[in-house]
Amino acid sequence: MRGLSSHSTRLPAVIAVVAGIATFSAMDAAIKGASLAVGVYTALLLRNIIGTALVLPFWLASKPRWPGPPILALHVLRSSVNTGMALLFFVGLVRIPMAEGMALSFIAPLIALFLAAVFLGERIRVQAVIASMLGLTGVVVIVGSRLGPSEADPEVLLGIAAVLASAVLYAVNLVLQRKQAVLASPVEITLFQNMIVALILMVFAPWLLVLPSSEILALIAFGAVCATIALSLFAWGYARAEAQVLLPLEYTAFVWAALFGWIFFAEPLSAATLAGTVLIVMGCWIGTRNPAREHTEQTAV
Repeated sequence: MRGLSSHSTRLPAVIAVVAGIATFSAMDAAIKGASLAVGVYTALLLRNIIGTALVLPFWLASKPRWPGPPILALHVLRSSVNTGMALLFFVGLVRIPMAEGMALSFIAPLIALFLAAVFLGERIRVQAVIASMLGLTGVVVIVGSRLGPSEADPEVLLGIAAVLASAVLYAVNLVLQRKQAVLASPVEITLFQNMIVALILMVFAPWLLVLPSSEILALIAFGAVCATIALSLFAWGYARAEAQVLLPLEYTAFVWAALFGWIFFAEPLSAATLAGTVLIVMGCWIGTRNPAREHTEQTAV
């Protein structure tokens, strides 16, 4: 019964995180389109300002208390990491296809899997390692087929380097996300992340801000709505399941990135892309299985 109860608790968290990943991928597509028009800085600054305005009424309606110094420090730390992560990711994404950018970023869950053991004290199961390695193999298949000599120009190399650097920060973000989720509500986390990132970026507004057209502003607003929903789903899910259970689900982002890249930017899909996706989905399936439940069921039999 304990195993079944644990599984029932984990399933909503898994669904929430998968939905959050899909919504975040839609945000990636919107902000990539806006970044191509007005630059990465303007797109991210306006996205976070709009996101703050969207979440603030919900936070105030909950009659909140201002977070204490330890929690506020964690909000500032994670938001600072996210600022660098987002800037680097979109600097890369405007130079390479969405599917490639997402594939390269998949090194992050693999790093975060072991960071979770170091900083959160989680025990790493063998199946979690196998799942991450299988997902990473899928990424290698995809990237190996996409990055040929004909594409190795300076802009592409800059994009690859930026996404890889972003992936390292994303790994730190994933670990901080788990710690943050058990100390603060999803609404608080979403509000403070949007607000602090916006405050950090606003320092550079006099030099870097570009006024967007109404169409681009609407695109950024759509991205802000998607990001706000995704952050809330992530916070809710990570408060209810271990990081090593949810981290392999990050690989499903490739499916969404490939789909949105094809729809909105005419980025093609290859046989290697499909093969890599199969490996990634297999890794997610293995990673989210509950060995405790299986053992309980076998013992009951």
